[in-house]
Amino acid sequence: MSVLSNRVLNMSTSQTLAMAAKARELRNEGKDIIGLSLGEPDFETPDFIKNAAKQAIDDNYNSYSPVDGYVDLKHAIINKFKRDNNLDYEPSQIVVSTGAKQSLSNVAMVMLNPGDEVILPCPYWVSYSDMIKLAEGVPVEIPTSLESDFKMTPEQLEQAITLKTKMIWFSSPCNPSGSVYSRYELEAIAKVLEKHPNIYVVSDEIYEHINFTEKHFSIAQIPSMYNRTITVNGVSKAFAMTGWRIGFIGAPDRIARACNKMQGQVTSGANSIAQRAVITAMETDPSAINYMVTEFEKRRNLILSLVNDIPGITCNIPKGAFYIFPDVSSYFGKTLLGKTINNASDFSMYLLEEALVATVTGEAFGNKNCIRISYAASQEQITEAMTRIAIALKK
Repeated sequence: MSVLSNRVLNMSTSQTLAMAAKARELRNEGKDIIGLSLGEPDFETPDFIKNAAKQAIDDNYNSYSPVDGYVDLKHAIINKFKRDNNLDYEPSQIVVSTGAKQSLSNVAMVMLNPGDEVILPCPYWVSYSDMIKLAEGVPVEIPTSLESDFKMTPEQLEQAITLKTKMIWFSSPCNPSGSVYSRYELEAIAKVLEKHPNIYVVSDEIYEHINFTEKHFSIAQIPSMYNRTITVNGVSKAFAMTGWRIGFIGAPDRIARACNKMQGQVTSGANSIAQRAVITAMETDPSAINYMVTEFEKRRNLILSLVNDIPGITCNIPKGAFYIFPDVSSYFGKTLLGKTINNASDFSMYLLEEALVATVTGEAFGNKNCIRISYAASQEQITEAMTRIAIALKK
């Protein structure tokens, strides 16, 4: 009999974190590794947010916070949803968690029963599938391709729906592809879901403000979808606050209350000082972080120009987030420096060992032909990394 549970034995290790750990290991050996594997902005948290945290310390916010978040933070989030997304929520519909990752996990645990199916348009964020499995749900993958800009069509959604379908999870802007669903595309998806009123939607909008297209559109803005959508967001990406660990949901009252109940038995309230700082972030007009978005767009254009010069690699034009998701399948079956590249995992490992550049295999995101490259790095690092990759592939 195993000491460990089947639950954890059957769980995959996060490939993004595993690659980051491997890169750290090689750095400790003295290797000059360029890390393009983690989804972490390389900017510092804005000073006005840090000052709010310092003030919270001086104001002695030392006690346990309410499980679902401070009331004034929840009101700040409500105002943010209204300002940015034209969505109206009550305080009982908001739950603040220790990062959007916990928000997603809460939703899976309170909504899924054994055998419930959750549709995942591929590629999807690396943790979705295992969160669903941990809650005893069944991930149902919908493949997409570079030609479709890695977006699911309404026809594909209709075909994937069964009597067991409980939910659909997706992100827009998407991690890892950078694809952004337009209002028109989301309305077409909503028309399919209107025929299936018992299916709920998790809309992961953590990259909402890192968007190089028209204004972000939330599927919950569609009247027929409001009462069926759990909108997930947080401050990690847009405000460069990954380590502060604050995420939140806006959801139907019954679901939000269930998440509050679940969280009360697992972690209780999120960090008190971080919550006070997030009030300031929520009250700030998004234009305050335009300098980051502008720089990310410059980096996107740079990395696309460089990757397009490498033979055998093709890429869509991401409209948001800070990743590219190039198709590298033309290298499968080839041998480079005595190493046979059978799949995206082999390709990603070859780049780490030979180019000293850390990326993430697309297999972790439900796509076997691609790799994810983060451009949350300086333009100098991006240029050097892509130069190394080009040289390594010429070998």
